[in-house]
Amino acid sequence: MKQSQQTTLRAAVTLVGTGVHSGDEVKMILHPAEASHGIAFLRTGLPGGLDRLIDARHLAVTATELCTVIGDRDTGAVATIEHLMAALTGLGIDNVLVEIDGPEVPILDGSSAPFIDAIDQVGIAVQGATRRYLKVLKSVRVTQGKAFAELLPNDRAFRLDVEIDFPTPVIGRQRKAVELSPSVFRREISRARTFGFMRDVEKLWSAGFALGASLENTVAIGDDGIMNPEGLRYADEFVRHKLLDAVGDLSLAGLPLLGTYRSYCGGHRMNFSVLEALFSSRSNYAIVDAVPRRETGYADIGSVAASVLAPEMH
Repeated sequence: MKQSQQTTLRAAVTLVGTGVHSGDEVKMILHPAEASHGIAFLRTGLPGGLDRLIDARHLAVTATELCTVIGDRDTGAVATIEHLMAALTGLGIDNVLVEIDGPEVPILDGSSAPFIDAIDQVGIAVQGATRRYLKVLKSVRVTQGKAFAELLPNDRAFRLDVEIDFPTPVIGRQRKAVELSPSVFRREISRARTFGFMRDVEKLWSAGFALGASLENTVAIGDDGIMNPEGLRYADEFVRHKLLDAVGDLSLAGLPLLGTYRSYCGGHRMNFSVLEALFSSRSNYAIVDAVPRRETGYADIGSVAASVLAPEMH
């Protein structure tokens, strides 16, 4: 399904919460943005009263350990952007300015669902501009040991096929494949929470991570099972969350993808690396316009017009 028109929010909406790694409280405002603005973060609250604008693009990524970070930590960065980016991408939202006064997007309940709830409060506005897509022309693949991630051509949709394999019976081997659309994202992906192993907590704390993690925002895995009293939201919540992360990370292509993403035992680093591989050659992709049908509107199905050059995507 190809959405033919660009979209933004109908009004601004505010979220307040704690960063899962920093433990800091942060206020975040999602603002509507003009057509072709894309997603950008306005980092406020920096020393000297400075603000910094950071485009949500793969070129801005500076770290992928446990979460995805854009911007420079010394001059202003935003961490753990993937769950918010997944919500925006999953709902087909093209243009938003994210104003944030701290170093990390709030974790909220560990999934994309709270961001979707906030967006639903204000609604989605269809804009006059035609939506552009990044079309995968050639397959690219990255590997790390047994793990791999790849992007393959797919003219009609963005499809994800994610498989994980953990050496614990609590998770084991799980696989999930979807063709991304707003309804599929809401129903099958958005509520899957981040997860971690109890045995890793002290090590993460000593490294400065997971300072804001709790059973309120993380699925905690013990030696014998899930520690959260409410249990899992999906029987295969772990692979669904990895799929959610992939949607968020791959949105840093800067435009919605037309292609198929496959991964085995992947993560933030692999998701970022496959985008680097895609952009390593201009022959790997094309930027194409969606051609609207007579009846325009959100979630219209369009066809694809001839590619247009966009040097800034190199």
